[in-house]
Amino acid sequence: MNRRGSAGPYPHIAKPAHDEPGRHDRVKYFYDSEFIEDGTTIDLISIGVVCEDGREYYAVSTEFDPDRAGQWVRRNVLPKLPSPSSPLWRSRQRIRDDLYKFLVPRPTVRPELWAWVGAYDHVALCQLWGSMVDLPAAMPRYTNELRQHWDQHGRPELPPVPADAHDALADARHNLAKYEAIEAFRRGAATGAR
Repeated sequence: MNRRGSAGPYPHIAKPAHDEPGRHDRVKYFYDSEFIEDGTTIDLISIGVVCEDGREYYAVSTEFDPDRAGQWVRRNVLPKLPSPSSPLWRSRQRIRDDLYKFLVPRPTVRPELWAWVGAYDHVALCQLWGSMVDLPAAMPRYTNELRQHWDQHGRPELPPVPADAHDALADARHNLAKYEAIEAFRRGAATGAR
């Protein structure tokens, strides 16, 4: 309810159950996507996700058009993709279905998404389901911004960029490593052991 006592402009949208404290398990996922974007469209190339419990997911879309890729993507992303004969190449629908099973392995799990400068990554991820209203209730409507988290906590030293940067899974692993470095710095600051 807003201050005027109404349910706001979208009264038909119920509050997701995952917003109720203690009802679900929050699980952190660190992800990255590679994509083609032209100012209008964000076309998913690949996505990598690493869970705090050690599980990993990686897939390449069979539906992107490499001819639409800009020079940067052609030089830094496309050469790092697995062979098109790899089973890691999947339709967007299969990626969506597999990702949902990965992100929500049990009905009580609510994903907590983290990405580095992740606005475009979030759109690329969510567009697998269509529009925002098509997202399953268990899926968050936002991604936690790791870059902002780093800024807010004093910009501690981060792990070096991996040699295989711009591979979505390598970047997702690096995002987890960055998060762990920030959290270690925060714990040290809290105990005075910087």
